[in-house]
Amino acid sequence: MRLLLARHGRTASNVAALLDTAPPGPELDAIGHAQAAALARRVAGQRLGAVYTSDLIRAVQTAAPTVRSFGVPHRELPELREIGAGDDEMSAELQRYVRALRLWGEGDHGVRIPGGEDGAEFLERFGAGIRNIAEDGHDTVLVVSHGAAIRTWAGFVMPVVHLAFGSGGLPNTTVIVADGDPDSGWTLRGIDLPAPDPDDGFAVMR
Repeated sequence: MRLLLARHGRTASNVAALLDTAPPGPELDAIGHAQAAALARRVAGQRLGAVYTSDLIRAVQTAAPTVRSFGVPHRELPELREIGAGDDEMSAELQRYVRALRLWGEGDHGVRIPGGEDGAEFLERFGAGIRNIAEDGHDTVLVVSHGAAIRTWAGFVMPVVHLAFGSGGLPNTTVIVADGDPDSGWTLRGIDLPAPDPDDGFAVMR
């Protein structure tokens, strides 16, 4: 199957670079809604069978134009939520969060975000969501999730993703295209970047 893994559109918390990870989360700002509409146009050439999102507001809003355009089913999966910031929720101090994600990327999945999940727990949780999607049997799907979650899971199953982004984060509505399945593995087919947004506070992980 083909996964189109897309980060949600921009929110005010993205601009402020706040660790705003808890449900239900912020809504898209005006730029975020425009990015969501553009995402629907960017995937117009795909034969989507369904759209999946986390249950956080920003992911659902980002998917809405694509769901309307394609007329396909939309399913919310809590397993696709962002990696929780734990004790640092709503903080602009990113160091502990980013350090944990980097250690996960280096293979140390036992590191725990203070007050949150460790790498093994996250990978099990997000992977279960992807398996649920695969079991629905669609050939191509759009999956709208969150920057740290997509980067971490995609980098785990396709290490070349870490090389592609280096120390940078995923810009809003970046699409990572992967072919495969949960049992045989995943192959990176491409990365579709949106128009640059200099106001995205997470464009570079600090």
